[in-house]
Amino acid sequence: MRKKQNQNGVKILIIGVILVCLVLGYYFYLSQKAASRKQESEVKITEVQNALLRNLDTNYPPTPREVLKCYCQMAQCLYNETYTEEEFKELALKIQTLYDAELVANTTQDQYLQALKWDIEQFTKEKIVISSYTLSSATDVEEFKQDGYSWAKLYCTFTLRTGTQLSSTQEVFLLRKDEENHWKIYGWELVEQ
Repeated sequence: MRKKQNQNGVKILIIGVILVCLVLGYYFYLSQKAASRKQESEVKITEVQNALLRNLDTNYPPTPREVLKCYCQMAQCLYNETYTEEEFKELALKIQTLYDAELVANTTQDQYLQALKWDIEQFTKEKIVISSYTLSSATDVEEFKQDGYSWAKLYCTFTLRTGTQLSSTQEVFLLRKDEENHWKIYGWELVEQ
């Protein structure tokens, strides 16, 4: 009888150890699974990829100032960041969606891409970086009507850095509201200082 009780005690002890091992194993499995999910979710997105993820079809900037802000952010990506040839083309064409149809019609897509690429290469060769930009305040945006269109005029100051030297350039942008009620960049020019 005693032998039987010892065997029952050993069996209970073995079953208890196995259950504890199973519980600990399951806990370890779950904790490793959660850690691997966390690592997967922490994938870094570059500024260029972030700009490319912006959906202008469903989330077009509502004001002239926001359109110009979007343009400047994408321009900073083009002039400052590294990217693939495919990302360059996608980003350049995304910027072009902010342009007025008349501005886009002035050049072919190939001419536009070549001119933009040349301009970026000049910046890169001279080691010029768009350090920051400052837009006109919302109250300084001049809106007016002319020739049956709504227009907006605003200024943007780009701060350029060459090595440790800083310089600034100011440009005036003209935007026109299209048939879909979206503000589009009609053109811009350098402001003489």
